[in-house]
Amino acid sequence: MTRALLLVDLQNDFMPGGALAVREGDLVVPTANLLEPRFDLVIATQDWHPPNHGSFASNHPGAKPGDLGELGGLPQVYWPDHCVQGTHGSWFHRDVELNGVTIFRKGTDPGIDSYSAIFDNGHRKATGLGDFLLARGVRETVILGLATDYCVKFTVLDARGLGLDVIVVEDGCRGVELIPGDSDRAFEAMRATGARIVRSSEL
Repeated sequence: MTRALLLVDLQNDFMPGGALAVREGDLVVPTANLLEPRFDLVIATQDWHPPNHGSFASNHPGAKPGDLGELGGLPQVYWPDHCVQGTHGSWFHRDVELNGVTIFRKGTDPGIDSYSAIFDNGHRKATGLGDFLLARGVRETVILGLATDYCVKFTVLDARGLGLDVIVVEDGCRGVELIPGDSDRAFEAMRATGARIVRSSEL
């Protein structure tokens, strides 16, 4: 059985000091680097937003980060401008090992957000990652990254929806926690779909 390691959004803007900083986000990087040599196929996802992306609070007069609104007919959290195409914030943390890693970009459509690395939030367009995995005979994906309660969670849910076996590396994830407990609830939602939640030491 072919396995793939999927590193979700290990980008500067999600690290401490970034535009949409995830607390202790940088602490997942050593876990990612530790696991990479154990996999023949490693994929890194990259949020890659145009400056006019509709998820940015700055593109909605009067809105501020954290407000709830609508985008593409779906409920939307408005975020600070982050991971804007070509900026330092959009690139990977300097310590992430990228040799031989395949990169998939998401969030490129200004009219809809894309937390998942596989589909946009409305499941209207695919990023190509799902087909890429299935074409290579991947049956199991090991997933870690940022953030637990958004991009990791929705990537896991979509991977399970494709019929892939999924292992989530708990100590390789950190959450935004807009509401306290969001990360715990995200792990429960992932577990409810059949994903396994493990520590890196168990792999």
